[in-house]
Amino acid sequence: MRFDLELPSQPAASHRVAVLLINLGTPDAPTPRAVRRYLAQFLSDPRVVEIPALVWQPLLRALILPLRGRSSAKKYASVWMPEGSPLRVYTERQTEALRQLLHANGYRVLVDHAMRYGTPGIGAMLGQLKLAGAERVLLMPMYPQYSSSTTATAFDDAFAALARMRNQLEVRTVRHYADSPAYIAALVEQVRRYWAAHGQPDFAAGDKLVLSFHGVPKRTMDLGDPYHDQCRTTGALVMAALGLTPTECRVTFQSRFGRAEWLQPYTAPTLRELGAAGVRRADVFCPGFTADCLETIEEIGIEVRDEFLHAGGKEFHRIACLNASEAWIAALGEIVVQQLQGWPARESVPAGVPA
Repeated sequence: MRFDLELPSQPAASHRVAVLLINLGTPDAPTPRAVRRYLAQFLSDPRVVEIPALVWQPLLRALILPLRGRSSAKKYASVWMPEGSPLRVYTERQTEALRQLLHANGYRVLVDHAMRYGTPGIGAMLGQLKLAGAERVLLMPMYPQYSSSTTATAFDDAFAALARMRNQLEVRTVRHYADSPAYIAALVEQVRRYWAAHGQPDFAAGDKLVLSFHGVPKRTMDLGDPYHDQCRTTGALVMAALGLTPTECRVTFQSRFGRAEWLQPYTAPTLRELGAAGVRRADVFCPGFTADCLETIEEIGIEVRDEFLHAGGKEFHRIACLNASEAWIAALGEIVVQQLQGWPARESVPAGVPA
């Protein structure tokens, strides 16, 4: 694989530049105790739950964690892989694949990953990269669309770690890549590869493709969060690249929590309505998740599937997330190289040898 972008030639060396992939996080084990510990950290983040702590924390500790800890542990157990949590496994595979791709193209950079919640933490990984000799770090969230409850809180955690450093790392952040041509191409390739292996929906007969993004409270959009618009942009670009119309392809939002209104239309009710309306086949793809996790494997692959089939649908297909697909790793590499422009990250190339 070749990259068109060129970084200034520099002496080989120095793993002084690092790339840190950041994902949401996962429990360390599919047990109630581990899940409660993870949820306590996640749901205590004021960017995730914007309710005053004096009101929220007693409810969280007394009611939500005991109940959700048990029920969520069962769900995690149903999707747990031999190597561990799907999100962790796929993030580790992405990290290794990106490292190999960059090194094969002459980029001598450290590549690692961190989780906003759970382990390995962002602050801990920044410390490890610094000990390994890194002086500059590119923070690469695995959230294509920007949201204050995902991207911003990851950056908050990284900046809090920097605040504790006397000799700080130089940091760049990737805010979003919702409309990146490389990212869109990887999404389209993932869908087309699935259809090549499993047959394509008959759109003329009314079959549907549903693009399901993770939901957030509608209030966040009203306050200026660009997440909704960026999801719509991604959906429109994927739809256009696949040659589909809004009738054939729907954009929805999943994982609603609590009683407040969230971004609509909601995924599960949409699939239930499609099944009841006589739609024979529905394919669901989650472009906002770069790695499969509980929300894609269990929520979409089991809960939403059952909603559709019980309502009258005949055939349900969950298209896997990008994970460590060749197209996504190539796209990820392209996005990272664009963001590394100007940093000495590529070993020198001898005169007369094409880069």
